[in-house]
Amino acid sequence: MLTVVKVGGGLAREAGDGALRALCTKIAQLGTRHRLLIVPGGGPFADAVRAHDRRHGLRPETAHRMAILAMEQFGWALADLIPGSARCADVGPVRAGAVSVLLPAALLAEHDPLPASWEVTSDSIAAWVAGAAGAGRLVLVKPVAGLYRTWPPAGEPIARLSVDDLAALRLAGVDAHLPAALRAAGVETWVVDGRAPARLADLLDTGATAGTCIAAATA
Repeated sequence: MLTVVKVGGGLAREAGDGALRALCTKIAQLGTRHRLLIVPGGGPFADAVRAHDRRHGLRPETAHRMAILAMEQFGWALADLIPGSARCADVGPVRAGAVSVLLPAALLAEHDPLPASWEVTSDSIAAWVAGAAGAGRLVLVKPVAGLYRTWPPAGEPIARLSVDDLAALRLAGVDAHLPAALRAAGVETWVVDGRAPARLADLLDTGATAGTCIAAATA
């Protein structure tokens, strides 16, 4: 089964460079026994785009394209940080025993069904990629333990919810377009803590882990 893993660019910012390196090392190990397609977040590169947008009032399409290029830059970095990984520019078959890191700019320049808005981030793009690739699972790796009813996070994360719940609650920590993207993708989605790479390993090896599971939307 193919799993799409979005590595949030905020992990290093929130938890330090060591946390990102540890996660990337674990992803390389998991790639020897699981088919993994990595979708990069935007990280500090997307933060720079947001700053320029606030300062100059860019057109939505311009900011959207620049944010995708930010993901492309972080993707190059992830391909270096994940030992043995290979860069790819499409959602074609992922070779067993290897980790593919998607560089999304060319793919989304050719076919981008998502709105040009800051309500769309790498979360929704990863959901679209999961649907287009026929993935069995989407994992959003973030510097938090899951999704919470309040923000900043307090207590235990929500263990499980539906796409309709996600839309109704409008939870912080994921982008506003994600419910619509997940309805279209029809894929089970997990939000897991990248500061604890063993949780990603548990999910891939056993099908469950600590974090938030968003059940696949049904037609």
